[in-house]
Amino acid sequence: MASFIIEGGHKLSGEIIPQGAKNEALQVICATLLTSEKVTIHNIPDILDVNNLIVLLRDMGVKVYHSAPGTYTFHADEINPDYLQTDDFLRKSTALRGSVMLVGPLVARFGYAIIPKPGGDKIGRRRLDTHFLGIQKLGADFQYDAGRQIYEVKTSRLTGSYMLLDEASVTGTANILMASALAKGETIIYNAACEPYLQQLTKMLLAMGAQINGLASNRLTIEGVENLHGCEHTILPDMIEVGSFIGMAAMTASKLRIKNVAYDELGIIPDAFRKLGITIHRENDDILIPEQDLYEIETFIDGSILTIADAPWPGLTPDLLSVFLVVATQAKGSVLIHQKMFESRLFFVDKLIDMGAQIILCDPHRATVIGSERRYPLRATTMASPDIRAGIAMLIAAMSADGVSRINTIDQIDRGYQEIDKRLNVLGARITRI
Repeated sequence: MASFIIEGGHKLSGEIIPQGAKNEALQVICATLLTSEKVTIHNIPDILDVNNLIVLLRDMGVKVYHSAPGTYTFHADEINPDYLQTDDFLRKSTALRGSVMLVGPLVARFGYAIIPKPGGDKIGRRRLDTHFLGIQKLGADFQYDAGRQIYEVKTSRLTGSYMLLDEASVTGTANILMASALAKGETIIYNAACEPYLQQLTKMLLAMGAQINGLASNRLTIEGVENLHGCEHTILPDMIEVGSFIGMAAMTASKLRIKNVAYDELGIIPDAFRKLGITIHRENDDILIPEQDLYEIETFIDGSILTIADAPWPGLTPDLLSVFLVVATQAKGSVLIHQKMFESRLFFVDKLIDMGAQIILCDPHRATVIGSERRYPLRATTMASPDIRAGIAMLIAAMSADGVSRINTIDQIDRGYQEIDKRLNVLGARITRI
């Protein structure tokens, strides 16, 4: 297992370009299985989760051409269905939560899929009911093999259906949308997720010849087609990485320019940081964070403590709450962080408390942060990353702390952030990978 050694207290300076969006990449790469023609995708991030998915597609028989940095062409004209039965497929897909989005394309095009219980972040229970119930509504039959811990999915032909999703699951919506693109007849999905990455998947499917109405809304209407064709698609910048860089600049009192952020796709993320007192300037499609020695958290109109909570889009993405929490530790004022979706995502705050942060963990979903106004810098410590987002929050904390910190199990960070140590060291950070 690799680790990061971080010498804290160094300011950042310069420009950084966010990588392609991890969550979008996992969706659109799975969608290449829907056609036998070539699909070219640009701005694919070079990160562990995405690379593992590409390897899995290669092993399934997809021809993959890497023509330039970040650009891949996928040609799924000769899929080997027997590979799905192998222990190698089960092992690789178990380790990758994004592999669950293979179900929709495989069942829609080939009438068959096998999926094990997927892995990923250790952030609590992440049920798959939305995926399975939606695809069952389209006519697929699910059988669970308890001995092998796999789901076997079969259908002779998917048929369009009306459905109300039990939750606005992003990956669930993506899976059902991909499956319904080739289903016979009309599918209507209510309570669909509408995150920018889901919108991007929809735009790619439209470019492939799918018939979808309701882009950017929570009601999608899909008229199934017989087949889809190839296309070319470019992935958005990763909004979670953009938010992480804003947090780094604030915590280290640094002046930083984040370039080409697709600002109009960031939703309320910039305004949410402004509520913490962080100054954010938009310059064309760049974000400029000025050097700021002190930032003060807003209160509600009646003077009560601000609450920052996650919500389905266009609400605040849960993937950034870990960053908001750590940034608040050095602010002036207090804030309640309410993580509604995942019951274990705030447990990493114990390490921040060890570093000197004043945080009260109210329950698995809520933490109150009392900012120190930089009077009490965080102390260096040794910690381990339980998931991608906690890992980047720990890295931000270590970069601002007095002394040398160590973060173990950084493969969790590598799953979502491309060469983060090298890119930050160019800006002035002192991070060593061992």
